[in-house]
Amino acid sequence: MNYPQIERLIKILETLRGENGCAWDKEQTHYSLKKNMIEEAYEAVDAIEDGDCEHLKEELGDVLLQVVLHSQIAKEDNEFTIEDVAKGISDKLVHRHPHVFGNVQVNGTKDILDNWEKLKAEEKKHRKSAMDGISKAQSALMSAQKISKNAVKKGFEWPNEESLWECFNSEIGEFKEAIEQHDKEHAEEELGDMLFATVNLARWHKIDAEQALLKANRKFMARFRKMEELATKPLEEYSFAEYDNLWKQAKKETL
Repeated sequence: MNYPQIERLIKILETLRGENGCAWDKEQTHYSLKKNMIEEAYEAVDAIEDGDCEHLKEELGDVLLQVVLHSQIAKEDNEFTIEDVAKGISDKLVHRHPHVFGNVQVNGTKDILDNWEKLKAEEKKHRKSAMDGISKAQSALMSAQKISKNAVKKGFEWPNEESLWECFNSEIGEFKEAIEQHDKEHAEEELGDMLFATVNLARWHKIDAEQALLKANRKFMARFRKMEELATKPLEEYSFAEYDNLWKQAKKETL
């Protein structure tokens, strides 16, 4: 089995980065492309959320472009090639799926995930702390989820849900107190603690906090757009009572 279009893409990137290629492409580095990598990944996720397969195909192409472009840059610097990238992920997948490529017996998804974590730990023996390996580039909310999950794996968990709610309510009170004292720095710290406690509540109930907030964002935007459609005058001219009524109407029409 061969993949002529993938080979074609690799050749196109070699040409673009070559002597007679594109000035912009030749200027790019791993560092300069960081933002592009993140944006393309998020746009692919948007296409998934929209259920638009044609759009997803296009966005996955943009993600693939980033992989091939980074690999081409690395090849020019004698660091690694696209083949090294493919070999690395292939070897990892085979190693972490011994129930498929080996003789390990499993009884469902839980066993598979447990084995995955054990094998991952074996591969990452250089990591000394449960906090090692958490991405610094991902959103703060996603980082908080990972930090919380990694701490729990080491046994750092609330004894019961009631104690977690007590912590959550305490953080709200401390944030409110800092606001009342007009201490912005302290308020920022307490807000962070409150958000982290919220992430712990989400994890306790097996809710993905990142996805929950993304859904809330989409819901708010849909309702606000509906308000803009329903408005009979500029929104800036609405009183609070008028705004409240408009919001309730938009909410009903976007359910």
